[in-house]
Amino acid sequence: SVLSSGINAEYGVLKQGSNQAIRFFTFNNLKGYFQDGDNTRDIGMLRTFFCGGVAGAASVFGNTPLDVVKTRMQGLDRHLYKNTFHCAQMVLKHDGLKGFYKGTVPRLGRVVFDVAFVFTIYEQTMKVLDYVWKTD
Repeated sequence: SVLSSGINAEYGVLKQGSNQAIRFFTFNNLKGYFQDGDNTRDIGMLRTFFCGGVAGAASVFGNTPLDVVKTRMQGLDRHLYKNTFHCAQMVLKHDGLKGFYKGTVPRLGRVVFDVAFVFTIYEQTMKVLDYVWKTD
């Protein structure tokens, strides 16, 4: 239905928006830490990879509760829930706080490396573009 499509789209926007906010916030703060106040300082690929990995992990821990609720609201048992808030209440009631983190370990294994590679490639691409197009 149109209503469920709209709700699914809202979950997707909320999840992806918060994912990226967490990732860029974490990455930029860690990168700034390694730059020691000099934002022109190159921290190298290994540290960039590390910052990206930590950013990925932070996004997993920040978004898994939302993902658990979204998955349940879209699953075969969706008829058990009146709304999103009721679904979250049921997760808490039946599984406790740990229920909001089901599937965290497999997601960590996938997302940490994915985000680490993405930020490393992004930083290397920016170096090439800065070299090709001098903007100072």
